Amino acid sequence: MLIPIIRDNNQHDYIMDFMLDSLIDSKKIVKFKRKTGWVNIATDPIRARNRYSVFNDSDRRAANNSTFVHHYLRSNP
Repeated sequence: MLIPIIRDNNQHDYIMDFMLDSLIDSKKIVKFKRKTGWVNIATDPIRARNRYSVFNDSDRRAANNSTFVHHYLRSNP
């Protein structure tokens, strides 16, 4: 999927979606467009760096100690 962006030199461009994170991290873009409108990298909320981590550490420990997890582990050795 192509995403409209504005580069740090004010050049408008389109990138593939998988390129967005690295361009944000490298500060080579200043804005990108979501369905809801333009996102300013400096001021608007953007994805968390570790977006694949659903839990923070204490939440993960609580989930691992849950009755559901223990029941699942006993049922699936």
